[in-house]
Amino acid sequence: MAKLTEMHCKRPQKGEGLSETEIAAYLEQLPGWQVVTREGIPRLERVFKFENFQQALDFTNRVGALAEEEDHHPAILTEWGRVRVTFWTHFIKGLHLNDFIAAAKTEALYGG
Repeated sequence: MAKLTEMHCKRPQKGEGLSETEIAAYLEQLPGWQVVTREGIPRLERVFKFENFQQALDFTNRVGALAEEEDHHPAILTEWGRVRVTFWTHFIKGLHLNDFIAAAKTEALYGG
């Protein structure tokens, strides 16, 4: 399986949702991330922790720049000392490879 951080998001097509087996395999590359279901739609989510609001805001801005670069945009909730990042693909109302690529790149921003 290709390393997610070396891939790039592409425009999704109908029918490109991931199977539960594929989701489980990609999750292995994303420790700390989990699949949550809201409004009947599975989403990929993680909460990142910081020492203060400024660090959380700086991370939020880096995630925003990454989202623009990859043309795949998450829901982001920025609070004092934490940022919740949630990816899903609206077009297919579920999870797509793009969500895992963007999550891996988000993880790299946090770690690096």
